[in-house]
Amino acid sequence: MTGTPRPDSPRTTRHDHVTEVQPLTALDGRPLTLVHVQGRQPPTRGPVLVVHGAGVRAELFRPPLRRTFVDALIDDGWDVWLLNWRASIDLAPVPWTLDQAAAYDHPAAVARVLSATGADRLKAVVHCQGSTSFMMALSAGLLPEVDTVVSNAVSLHPVVPRLSTFKIGRVAPVVGRLMPYISPGWGDRPAGALSRLMVWFVRATHPECRNSVCRMVSFTYGSGWPALWSHANLDEETHDWIRGEFAEVPMTFFTQMNRCIQAGQLVSMEGIAGLPQSFAEKAPRTDARIVLLAGEDNRCFLAESQQRTYDFLERHRPGRDSLHLLPGYGHLDVFLGRRAADDTYPLILEELAR
Repeated sequence: MTGTPRPDSPRTTRHDHVTEVQPLTALDGRPLTLVHVQGRQPPTRGPVLVVHGAGVRAELFRPPLRRTFVDALIDDGWDVWLLNWRASIDLAPVPWTLDQAAAYDHPAAVARVLSATGADRLKAVVHCQGSTSFMMALSAGLLPEVDTVVSNAVSLHPVVPRLSTFKIGRVAPVVGRLMPYISPGWGDRPAGALSRLMVWFVRATHPECRNSVCRMVSFTYGSGWPALWSHANLDEETHDWIRGEFAEVPMTFFTQMNRCIQAGQLVSMEGIAGLPQSFAEKAPRTDARIVLLAGEDNRCFLAESQQRTYDFLERHRPGRDSLHLLPGYGHLDVFLGRRAADDTYPLILEELAR
């Protein structure tokens, strides 16, 4: 299956930033990329790896805001590296699993960044399925060079709204027999009769805005109107910008996530060597400090997801990690919100600098 055509969106980087896209090969040979973003002055702190979620791309962290999360990291002196792992819509779509990303993508990315910078340790900011897969690798002991992880939305214990449990357990298997992927981008660019039927259904059941991609995002990833952000938190330009930032996500992901939700924790799907069957049965094999962020209004993964992971970590290594509940925020507006530069970025920067 080829990628769904999507309008080019400009890189919303400040003009005093230099962006370099570097090819990266995962440990199983899958082509990935790293996006290195540098400011006018050399970094005064070490490298930070920033990892996006499912069906988006590294540019997620550079929306058309006055000050983006990437800007904030660079202004604070960090050496910024954005990973396009196998879930990125900037890469050819493949039927990926979290296991593959954990075993092959994240270890390769960490090794490359350390080699390129000469550092022996790095920090990471990880979001959604970038977070779950990264936490799988971290917990399995595959990322010993990582000393701090800031995880947004979900990590080891996915908890979703009741309607989402029904959709992923009953609806997704039916969809998976008919098509290998689903794409919120179909809201603007349907790809066949089945996708047109799905878009029609979503338009009929999601009247919260006139942005068809926004409505498809809510149907695909959560149970809310909208599910991944509050409209009040997004300015008009960002709300329009998201039309080009969502594309294919494979049904293999939904199959695995359904198993994880049913198990109450992340579980492996493929039996790849080096990964345990379950990821919250034993203490994580890492010395990294883990910072958990949870938007209280998240209708993709409930804030209880991060609370459960925090409780798990506290049982095994009390006092080491931290949890921050973010009132007024949901899933992605933590990074895309019009006031995120004032409300959420400073907290992340403070935790990275500790």
